[in-house]
Amino acid sequence: MEQTLVSKLIVRTMAWIAAMAVILFAAAGTVRWPAGWVFLAELGGFGLAIGLWLARYDPALLAERMSTFIQPAQKTWDKIFMAVVFVLWTGWLVLMPLDAVRFRWSRVPVWAQATGAILIALCMYLAYLTFRENSYAAPVIKIQRERGHHVVSTGPYAHVRHPMYAGAVLFFIGTPLLLGSWWGLAAAPLIAAVMAVRAVLEERVLADELPGYREYATRVRYRLIPGVW
Repeated sequence: MEQTLVSKLIVRTMAWIAAMAVILFAAAGTVRWPAGWVFLAELGGFGLAIGLWLARYDPALLAERMSTFIQPAQKTWDKIFMAVVFVLWTGWLVLMPLDAVRFRWSRVPVWAQATGAILIALCMYLAYLTFRENSYAAPVIKIQRERGHHVVSTGPYAHVRHPMYAGAVLFFIGTPLLLGSWWGLAAAPLIAAVMAVRAVLEERVLADELPGYREYATRVRYRLIPGVW
């Protein structure tokens, strides 16, 4: 089982990175874009490392994370969300190389690009902490009763109710900085806003269908950023 999962993980990761490479470098009009290669290497390296860790310590979660983004048990509104995010994500990936490389509208200093790489690394570390605590962190919104789904309140969940989304905020800031696109950074709040809406809708599902979640939400007041929201 583990060997099959690892093989599937490697293939999925390579395909995912290759697809993003095609989008980024086609929009850039060149493969001579160091920031683009750094971004792909960082994303692929961290993604593969976390996936291999899951294959060893939580293969059920890895299998869940590698399942399709449209599932029968998934809420209808979440299926629509996934379609919207796919369009926004693809458009964002096209915008940044157009800005930073093809038309050179932006001039981002090297220190800001390095900061972007650090923020992406922090996002990945927060994802690891989340997976370490929550074996039910599926990519789609559903209650996993067959796996004994229950409320998790330890680790990063003791501070915010949606640590994965909190990490995504770091990613939305770090990616355009690393890739050198101020326009990409200006567009990031739109994706973050869509994600915030999903967090609110997800909480309604959890409050209605997951025992103990209402009490947990009372104890942990903030969704993404402690002291803010």
